[in-house]
Amino acid sequence: MPRGELKGQFITLEGGEGVGKSTNLAEVCKCLDEAGIDYIQSREPGGTPLAEAVRELTLAPANETMPGMAEVLLMFAARSIHIENKIRPALEAGKWVVCDRFVDASYAYQGCGRELGTAAIETLEQLVVADVEPNLTLLLDASPEVGAERIDNREHDRIEQEQREFFHRVREGYLARAQQSPQRIKIVDASQPLSNVQQQVRQVTQQFIKAHT
Repeated sequence: MPRGELKGQFITLEGGEGVGKSTNLAEVCKCLDEAGIDYIQSREPGGTPLAEAVRELTLAPANETMPGMAEVLLMFAARSIHIENKIRPALEAGKWVVCDRFVDASYAYQGCGRELGTAAIETLEQLVVADVEPNLTLLLDASPEVGAERIDNREHDRIEQEQREFFHRVREGYLARAQQSPQRIKIVDASQPLSNVQQQVRQVTQQFIKAHT
């Protein structure tokens, strides 16, 4: 099936646990609403009913160990469904897409956190993602200690139950991605009070909207 031209813009939010992605995704959407932009919002893993089922399988705590390679393959399986059934059609229709996590998360969590490296992830990215790449990524950055304190009162999924060292590797992976793609990935200091973080998010988002409308 031939692929159409991607007319919309694709914005992603990334970061470790407890950095406030959901709250700040709402701030991005508020900026789009104010600008009168037609958009959809989504998340990974998940985004469609079938992809959400894969999410549940991937993140639910279990007695059986999940190898890191199995984890990344499940993430990309969900991503393939998400892209072809939701993200690509929206972008081809000229809608903007705002998504809680995308491919950068696989490099950070599985590539660095699970210490799988980048080779397998790069191959999967070429096979699954193709031309569906974010135009802007907001990386909400805070130390794992800050993040852990913020999510202390909620039930943790399988990945959230990992040791602190794992999340330090994840953070390093994200920062390395930002260094590689400074034009796309904008780092937001998420250790600050929420109002300050939202102000940073709003400023970056509004600048992006101005440049693309």
